[in-house]
This record gives sequence, C-alpha cells and structure tokens, in this order.
Amino acid sequence: MDKLTPKEKEVFDLLKDWRWRINNLYFVKNKHGQKVQFKLNWAQEILVKDLWFFSIILKARQIGITTFFCILYLDQILFSSNKTAGIIAHTEKDVKDFFNDKVKFAWDNLPEWLKEHLGPPTSDSARELSFPNGSRIFVTMSTRGGSPQFLHVSEFGKICARFPARALEIVTGSINAVEQGNFVTIESTAEGAAGYFHDFCREAERLMKLGKKLSPLEFKYFFFPWWKEPTYKSVTPLIIPRELNEYFKKLEQVEEINLTLEQKNWYAAKHKINGEKMMREYPSTSDEAFIASVEGAYYSQQMAKMYEDKRVRLVPWDSRLPVITFWDLGMNDFNVILFTQANGNEIRFIDCYHSSGEGLAHYVNVVKSKPYHYEKHVFPHDVEVRNLDAEGKSRRQTLTDLGLINIQTIERTKNINDDIEGVRKLFSRFYFDEEKCADLIDACNSYKKEWNDKIGQFKNNPLHDKSSHLVDPLRALARGWTQHHIGVGGMGPKVEYQDFF
Repeated sequence: MDKLTPKEKEVFDLLKDWRWRINNLYFVKNKHGQKVQFKLNWAQEILVKDLWFFSIILKARQIGITTFFCILYLDQILFSSNKTAGIIAHTEKDVKDFFNDKVKFAWDNLPEWLKEHLGPPTSDSARELSFPNGSRIFVTMSTRGGSPQFLHVSEFGKICARFPARALEIVTGSINAVEQGNFVTIESTAEGAAGYFHDFCREAERLMKLGKKLSPLEFKYFFFPWWKEPTYKSVTPLIIPRELNEYFKKLEQVEEINLTLEQKNWYAAKHKINGEKMMREYPSTSDEAFIASVEGAYYSQQMAKMYEDKRVRLVPWDSRLPVITFWDLGMNDFNVILFTQANGNEIRFIDCYHSSGEGLAHYVNVVKSKPYHYEKHVFPHDVEVRNLDAEGKSRRQTLTDLGLINIQTIERTKNINDDIEGVRKLFSRFYFDEEKCADLIDACNSYKKEWNDKIGQFKNNPLHDKSSHLVDPLRALARGWTQHHIGVGGMGPKVEYQDFF
C-alpha cells in the first residue's frame, strides 16, 4: 500500500464496491477487435440492478450478455476467497473465444499494481484461471461435478435444439450442482418452442406476470429485444417492403412499439440478410422469438405463413360437422390423438391430446368423453400388428372391444421424407386452435432434422423427441387424404357461419 500513488490509493478504497469495479477496472475487445474499457450498457445496467439468484435471459443478438457475465464472475472470484465460477459455452470455438478474448484478456489488462496485490494465477491453462485466494474460473462445454457458486450458460437455446443430451446434462448435472443462494444465469436467443430454454423462459415469464415472489431456486425473467439496443439503427434510406411496413404497423398498434425511421431502416437491411431467421435472432417480442423458425425445422416456412394468414387462432368445434381423429401409438408409450374437422378446403385442428403410461382404455375414454360426433378414427398400419396383448389381440382388436368403432388404417410409409412433403402440401389448408392445440403448434415449430456434430450439418432424418411424436399423426393425415380421399373437396358442401372468424 505504501508504494501506491494517491490516485491508486483512491482507487484501492473504491475496490470494496463490486459495481464500481466492473464498470471501471476491466478492458474487453469490442465488436471491431479493439481494446476498450468495459462500461455497462443499457441491458447490463438492468442486470446489475435486478439480478436474481437464478436468472434467465431471452435476448437479441450482440447485446453483450455473455461478456457481462464473464467480467462479473471473474470479478467475483478475484475479490472473494474459495469461490468457483463456470461459464458453459455452446461450441468448442466459443470456449476458446470466451476464455481468451473475455476472461483472460480482462485479467491480463488489469492494472499491474492490482495484479500484484491479487497475486499471479496459481494455474493458467487453456480454459481455467486459479488464484492464491483459492478461487477459480473456467470455461467449458459441460460442468458435471463440483459445486460452483457462479454458473453462466451461454446460448442455451441452441444447445437444447442441437444437443438435447448435453442440455439434459447441463440441467441435471451443472445447474443442480449449484446450491441454493448461489447464482445461475442462462442466456440465449430463442430456438423454437420446445426444450429446456423455452420451458424455463415461459415459466419465468408466467411467474413475472403473476407478480409472484420468487424463491432462490426459481428463475427471474429478462427479455432484451433488438429495438432497445441504441446502435441498431441506420440513417441510410432504404425502400422498405410492404410486408415489413405491415409488420412495423402491427408492432405499433398491437404491441405499442413505436420505431423510428432509422430503426426501420436497420431492421429492413438486416431482414435482407436473415430472412425468416430475423425474428429468432432479433425478436421484437418474446412471443415472436419462440414462434420464429428453428434452424433445420421441417415446417418453418409453412408455420410462418400460418401466422401471417392468422390461421393460428381460436378454432371452435362446429357441432354440425363430424370429427375425424388421427392417432399415433408410439413405440415408447407416448401416444397422441389429433381431433380434426374438414369444412370445404379447410382442415381444422380443434383439439389435441397426448399422454404416456396409460393403457388403450384410457385413450378410448378420452375420445368418448368429448362431445364430438365422430366419423372415423385413423391409425397408421402398425395398429394391426404391433404389441399383441396377453390374449394375442392386436391393438386394433383391443380398441374395437373397448368400443372405438369406424377405425381406418393407413398404409405403412416407405419414406418418411415423402410423408413430410405430403404434410407440407396440406399446410395451406390447416387451422390450429391456439389453446387446445398449443402443444401441437409448438411441435410444428420445433420439429427438425437431427444434427450431426461430427460433420457439422443436419442429417436427412428427424430428431426423435417430444415434437416428433406430436407431429407424427400429421403424416397419417397426409397419407389418408391421398389414399382414402378423406375430406377431398370437403365432406359435402362447405358450412357457412359467422362465428368462426
């Protein structure tokens, strides 16, 4: 202390305040690769003010959230004894970039007198720094084992979408290892309406809207849209397409988001590059983020068109029309029933039911409990042969004995991609009830190809998850329309009435 200059002594006294430290001590690389002093931006200021023990952050790209937590958690382990901070990255490249360009860079560029006071690292590897105070910080792709006091997960939505097994490992191994009273922070752009990130965000948003007092193990919700970022604007005039002008008008009228001309220019320029991915990478609202297309998704364009045409809405049951059900009896005991009505050219999904761990009697009772008048119940061909019971009955015979009549089977598929294409061709006729078919809607948004990490591209087959089970009956529906002409031309003349739209 005696060797410090008056200015350094003044700074030393300020070191007791972590908020002052993170806004004055550290240097980072900016978007242009230049060394600049780290200063809290608008989103980071909100986090400093409102951060909770467990926090989940839905955001637009390049808001600086991971940089903030790299600096914050480095600061915490430098000035606290026997603490551990972990940063989980999406890819191996991100591991190297986060450690070298954020954590290590910030440490290397601290004032020399402060580094001498803190002491040199006791270990300095390619992804970990440990210090004489017994604290350490590391960057990795997984952290099973140990009990960190600070854990940050970057781009968790992308991890959930591409690497579901790793997402499960992060939840069960890494997040569960953080004891109550310590800190977990998760951030990501959205990646479809399924997976842990989607579910955690939606639950945290629900609790926020309810005004519920959170426990230390419940996530606090943050959303940082693109239009709050002050640098996302352009003075360069641009001819804005009609559909984008309509989108901006909707934001103003429905969401009360009033954009400047400079913001509209910026968005339109970015839209030229990102196209249908724009809502995912630069969402204006949280709902928009999760309905946006998923990379590798089979029905992304069709779902975008459905939202544009307002065919995801309340779709009431019409007692004047018969109901056709489409089933999928999964090999892993996850079973799905879709309830549809055909009216003229429209295929209306009025209800959806799914469950597991139940016998066939349960599903028949569900069908019977509905007030609907049924025309037929459509199953894939394997209902005839799969999983014989103790008496040697097929599933079809069991269903018939339980009182399910008018069962129709669809021939076995030869190529799943042909089925998917068949569903795509029918999508322009689909109407989904936004309440009763919410899970089906989420599944259609999230149904995607399996990712091959070894070669860095998608395989030519679906990822088998909850979404794939929920959309499987659509394949039977598409084949049924072709094989049996279900509803082709409507089932009689179209019934006109005014309470549907």
